[in-house]
Amino acid sequence: MNTQEETNFGRIEAAINYISRNFKTQPGLDEIAESVHLSPFHFQRLFTEWAGVSPKKFLQYLTVEHAKSILRDKQSSLFDTAFDSGLSGTGRLHDLFVHIEGMTPGEFKTGGNSLLINYSFAETPFGQVLVASTSIGICYMAFAGDTAKAFHQLESRFPNAIFKQLTDTIQQNALHIFGQDWTHLKQVKLHLKGTPFQLKVWETLLKIPSGQLTTYGQIAAGVGAPGSSRAVGTAVGINPVAFLIPCHRVIQSSGAFGQYHWGTDRKIAMIGWESALAERENQN
Repeated sequence: MNTQEETNFGRIEAAINYISRNFKTQPGLDEIAESVHLSPFHFQRLFTEWAGVSPKKFLQYLTVEHAKSILRDKQSSLFDTAFDSGLSGTGRLHDLFVHIEGMTPGEFKTGGNSLLINYSFAETPFGQVLVASTSIGICYMAFAGDTAKAFHQLESRFPNAIFKQLTDTIQQNALHIFGQDWTHLKQVKLHLKGTPFQLKVWETLLKIPSGQLTTYGQIAAGVGAPGSSRAVGTAVGINPVAFLIPCHRVIQSSGAFGQYHWGTDRKIAMIGWESALAERENQN
């Protein structure tokens, strides 16, 4: 990401933060633009280029009432709808079906001994990501403000693996999710390590349609463990594949967006971005 792109993303991130803190007063274009030291005209153009919708429209998606209305309308049927439809329903993103080839902790007890992992860095609407893959599928994806630190975190997950900086087809297919080109997503597979419970939670996250939200309690019910919201929260929090496994679509039962491993502002941005895409899909 060049200096200008970093500056622009920083301004958009700051604007999203301002909107999320002041949504109850429904700030206007002039007020939001002033908060990031841009003219209303320049801010409107920059924000629309980044998000695909105007700041006013984006604000509508980011209100807590929006989140509550989704939960209120979908609470009784969100999981039934997702499972019954097989993700092939209203939106193209629902066609994404990722086959999790889970690995037991025993298979990874040596820290990925002799495992060959390709990795690369890529730009997304939400900042740079590090994406890593084995011959089977994506094993890691994380937002990476500091490339050296990001690679060190990858190494710490697989301390005995062999790493090669290389962009392969598996990574390219997965990254299409950020470019709104979903033609290759059916080819995406994940190669994950985790307990059976963690794998079940991550698999359930994949069944939340883009543009919709759910709660930790609903996830717990979906994996057949009502009352295990805390354990679900832990599994969601250690999700090793950002965005592709959409843990950002899980919010608190109160309607608050809650925390996110890669930053609450980024989570809010993702929710708004997907809501905008979902609305455009419904209008087409």
